[in-house]
Amino acid sequence: MAFDFGRGREGEDFGPPPPPFRIRRQRSPFAAFGDYNRWVFLGVALLLLYIVLNTAKGLYVDWLWFEGAGYRSVYSKMLTTRLWLFFGGAGLFLVYFGFNAYIAARSVLRLRPAAFADFDAAALRRLYLLGLIAGSLFLAIIFGTIASSEWMTVLQYLNRQSFGVEDPQFGRDVSFFVFTLPALDFAQDWLLGVAVMTTLVCAALYLSRFLLIGVRPEEERPSKAHLCFLLIVVVGLFIWRYWLSTFELSFSENGPVFGATYADVKARLPFIWVSAAMAVITIGALAFAVFTRGVVVPMAAMGAWVVVAVIGTVVYPAFVQRFSVQPNELELERPYIQRNIEMTRSAFGLDAIEERQFPAAPEVTPQEIAQNPETIQNIRLLDVRPLLQTYAQIQTIRPLYEFRDVDIDRYTIDGQRRQVLIAARELSPGRLPPTAQTWVNRRLQFTHGYGVVMSPVNEVVQEGLPELFMRDIPVVGKLPLTRPEIYYGEEPDHYVIVKTRAKEFDYPIGEGSAESVFEGEGGVQLSSLFRRLIFAWEFGDVNIAISDSLTDESRLLWRRNIKQRVQTLAPFLRLDKDPYIVVADGRLYWIQDAYTATSRYPYSTPVANLPAENQLNGANYVRNSVKVVIDAYDGTTTFYIADETDAMIQTYAKTFPRLFTSLDRMPASLRAHLRYPEDLFLAQVNVYRTYHIKEANALYNREDIWSVPNEVFEGGEVPVQPYYVIMRIPGEAEPEFALILPLVPARRSNTIAWVAARSDGANYGKLLAFRFPTDTLVFGPRQVESRIDQDAQISAQFSLWERAGSRVIRGNLLMIPIGNGNLYVEPIYLRAETSQLPELKRVVIVNGNRIAMEPTLDRALEVIFGRAAPTAPTADAGAGPPSAAPTPGTPGVPAATATPRPATTPGNVADLARQAEEAFARAQAALRNGDLATYQQEINRAQELVQQIARQVGQ
Repeated sequence: MAFDFGRGREGEDFGPPPPPFRIRRQRSPFAAFGDYNRWVFLGVALLLLYIVLNTAKGLYVDWLWFEGAGYRSVYSKMLTTRLWLFFGGAGLFLVYFGFNAYIAARSVLRLRPAAFADFDAAALRRLYLLGLIAGSLFLAIIFGTIASSEWMTVLQYLNRQSFGVEDPQFGRDVSFFVFTLPALDFAQDWLLGVAVMTTLVCAALYLSRFLLIGVRPEEERPSKAHLCFLLIVVVGLFIWRYWLSTFELSFSENGPVFGATYADVKARLPFIWVSAAMAVITIGALAFAVFTRGVVVPMAAMGAWVVVAVIGTVVYPAFVQRFSVQPNELELERPYIQRNIEMTRSAFGLDAIEERQFPAAPEVTPQEIAQNPETIQNIRLLDVRPLLQTYAQIQTIRPLYEFRDVDIDRYTIDGQRRQVLIAARELSPGRLPPTAQTWVNRRLQFTHGYGVVMSPVNEVVQEGLPELFMRDIPVVGKLPLTRPEIYYGEEPDHYVIVKTRAKEFDYPIGEGSAESVFEGEGGVQLSSLFRRLIFAWEFGDVNIAISDSLTDESRLLWRRNIKQRVQTLAPFLRLDKDPYIVVADGRLYWIQDAYTATSRYPYSTPVANLPAENQLNGANYVRNSVKVVIDAYDGTTTFYIADETDAMIQTYAKTFPRLFTSLDRMPASLRAHLRYPEDLFLAQVNVYRTYHIKEANALYNREDIWSVPNEVFEGGEVPVQPYYVIMRIPGEAEPEFALILPLVPARRSNTIAWVAARSDGANYGKLLAFRFPTDTLVFGPRQVESRIDQDAQISAQFSLWERAGSRVIRGNLLMIPIGNGNLYVEPIYLRAETSQLPELKRVVIVNGNRIAMEPTLDRALEVIFGRAAPTAPTADAGAGPPSAAPTPGTPGVPAATATPRPATTPGNVADLARQAEEAFARAQAALRNGDLATYQQEINRAQELVQQIARQVGQ
């Protein structure tokens, strides 16, 4: 008979026991949760509401920005894809994870745990269920976010276009590796993450159940079957990974070249399939374990699988490499090296380089100089680095302006095509005095820069300062500029508000200033209080909401930095580090070169060791497929397709059909200023240094690798940078604008070739490589720098300047191919120790064995060819160049000139003998230092001087 504490045998009610014997019911440790749950739920709800509203605010603000930029459809495609992936990913995770987690937790949800018999079991179950739901939602958000972050990978896959090139190992179009394989990798990784997370959580739930209520025989087999099923899914996804990893061998770095080589194909690839077969056996063992009590069979299968994977990944390939490949490496690797050569040259466009022979005559003749007047007229004497400091000193006008960069371009001025240097005068509000750093000044009044400064590359005024084709504020000069304001540029990184009641500072006039009002349509119109509140929240600036200066017509401009603007509109493009300003049709435009690039091109070696700011580092395929034009006034941004044949830009154009425009629609006034981009040229030359080699044996032996030469700057050696020139390319009829760079053999200093990228008309984008004779020694830039350093007269002149309180700055050493030879030109600047204003004072020319340092290029050429006497050195820097070519000591001759060593300039016997003695001394010094090139050069020089002495004695 059951005993009831509250009643007797016959059901008589005795009442509650007396207090000493009354046992209070133990309170659940979770009971206190009920006292505060409404506050907890309120706090969680408010937090979730803030997250939702903040996310919605960000989406709305971006929507308005894209609409203001004219690309709402682009953002719509981006946003729609991300939302579909987020909700699709989160939903798929919830279905799989939630269903399996419920199966693992249902016994706990249905049973009263014995260990908590005295607690509130219902509250415990509710808490258990709440934690399970909250954890599932939290993980679903994480996996949904991960899925949405791959929106571009999915769009590329859905809109992929063919490259028309098959990889040599698997016979698949390159688009499979660039577009399809990344999407499959993402899908496999994401699904594997879901499967592993679900398996771990379910295992933890089963473990917690066993700890709480023990092991029930009737539930042991279903639990085991469930876990085996989950493990089968995980192993199945590993099998998929094995299939994908076969294609990843195309990016292997294990062999002598990039891509799958002998050990990859003959050892790793077979063992990938063996490992996949072991995974299939493991699936069978897991299925067998469902119907048996033990776990020995699946554990043994998994152990065997791991052993095979280790052997196939590490041991066997290492064995094959050591005992099969190394003794016969060239023979076995030759076909794979040849694959690497062909695919790398294709990926970087090197297979389109036209290679020509260049005679590299010992010197440029006077006749060749006369036949190339446009080249001589446009030799760049003004170096970008000192010129930027000069512009900052003479053309900022007011301290709040700044020149960030100097660009090189060409314009038709006074009927002649001139190479020029041009810089935008941008506004930097941070330069305002601290007392003027008010919100109204920074956001409403000081909103834009003003105009540009332009100089010809080869002209200076009497004081050694650059001639100015465009200058001052308001802008005056040789080109019309009706809209000089710069609201968008390289400097702006903050928002401004225009069309307000506060007039904008336009430019200074005496002690006051001219004012203007923005007349464009860019930005976002603050047409309502709601928008003002939204942007006040977005920028954390309450002034946007409360300022009386704003009206319904006011427009907020942000993302005004042109790189940030382009990257936001097209995040899948890589950008050149140097956008440049262009004057066209009375307005200012920025041209930003953009690249389609990937590291997924099979067998192509990635480019490396580029400057850190070059976004092409690590890419193994690149095309300059897009030219982006940004109006500096209203921010109108247009993406022009420059390479219709590129499969990547075809894919992006199909994905975003309203983003891109054909290059044929670019105005002719802008097309005339397109130039081959420097970042791409550097990347191609970096690869071409090795992959000018087209034969596997030569590449394997590394017997003909080239390097970029060095030059002297600021007392140290730096790599020569590519430079733009107007020149008549050998074999061509007309001068053209080109980007060139000399190359030298690895670990040597003599020039072996020079590479040119053409930028004009129908020849735009074509690459030329001029290779020098292998039996002729052609001095490289560093050797020419050494010759300049070793010139007794020039070095003495530098010392005089330094002692006089000036700092000598050597500009870029330019190797200018003219006719059949090379002319070397280096500008020399002086900067006083108490000044930041460098002045061009001399021009050094090296032509064969002849060196001259003169105030002007024309005079230096006259001295080089013996038509004028060299000027005499002096410690005073002088006032400027002479108007004619006077003899030393003549009034008007600028001080601080150097006496060169012209090989054919007549002189007395004693002077020639002294020069010959000096040449022999330098030759002996070079011989002691092991510099055979300089030794031979000085010996030849001495012999030439001796011959001159003989001729004069004979006369």
